Amino acid sequence: MSIGFENKKSKTKVSFTPSIESKDITTKFQEYFTQIKDPRVERTRYHLLTDIITIAILAVIAGASGWEDIEEYGISKQEWLKTFLQLPFGIPSPDTFRRVFERINPKEFEQCFREWVKSLIEKLGVEVVAIDGKTHRGSYDRESQLKALHTVSAWSSEHRLVLGQTKVSDKSNEITAIPALLEMLDISGCIITIDAMGTQKSIAEKIIAADADYILSLKENHPTLHQQVKNWFMTAQSIGFKNIDVSINQRVEKGHHRIEKRTIYTVPISQIPELYQLDLWVGLKTMVMVVRSSQHWNKTTQEVQFYITSLASDANKIGSAIRQHWGIENSVHWILDVTFNEDQG
Repeated sequence: MSIGFENKKSKTKVSFTPSIESKDITTKFQEYFTQIKDPRVERTRYHLLTDIITIAILAVIAGASGWEDIEEYGISKQEWLKTFLQLPFGIPSPDTFRRVFERINPKEFEQCFREWVKSLIEKLGVEVVAIDGKTHRGSYDRESQLKALHTVSAWSSEHRLVLGQTKVSDKSNEITAIPALLEMLDISGCIITIDAMGTQKSIAEKIIAADADYILSLKENHPTLHQQVKNWFMTAQSIGFKNIDVSINQRVEKGHHRIEKRTIYTVPISQIPELYQLDLWVGLKTMVMVVRSSQHWNKTTQEVQFYITSLASDANKIGSAIRQHWGIENSVHWILDVTFNEDQG
């Protein structure tokens, strides 16, 4: 898929090699979006609805934030767009884009978009799906007494693609929103990573039922299990994991005057006796400890995190999946905050 038009403030371009053919993506795209009913009067239809929708979505992916931006993207990419769109009257005007999107059925559009993304997941072969919530502080409206919008997103770090997103109800929380998001996706064969809010027995059960695996962050919201696992790892580490079946992986990264060392320890649950409510965690196989040590100039900080997972004890594989989960913070949330100004009041 072609990279979007240049940002006038920054001319840095990002290049990558797509893992599937752009022609295949666009063909699938048009197949799904033909299901949307055209709201226009037939005699006023100069541009095809699928052309309008395709250009608009590609422009937004490329960084467009308004109707004029979408037209500019279409004009700048017209030769490429002609390779898979008909464009009988060229690129639509900003007013045409606006009028069409004001009148199409948003539910129909959402359903088609989800089906298209689902087809991409199947083609791309997504392995790790990171799920996390975000409060969009800029959506708070004091005058209308509207609370800030809170959403939960599913993110593929490997392909830098948001696979799905759902709103958290005002009278609910992420615990109810995450199962709803999982139902939108075919997660069979995937590894689902979720922060502590989603570390729930019912969510673990739902993931296993969908023929997927989970890595769930273990924190103080499960105080007994968290303390048990923490105490066990501290004791095992103090004796150098002697006579313990442990898998260890260490990674050192340098950059921006910082040295970060991450050590992942994974241990089968059979090594840790009498864990609290162990039988209620469907599929649970392994306990994980991640020690992150960061040296910046003359200051060193250390952070220890624990996880539970349905994967077999393999520090390299589990550590890789955990690192990919951090991508939802570094990529999705940062882009929403900085590029789309979602946290501006």
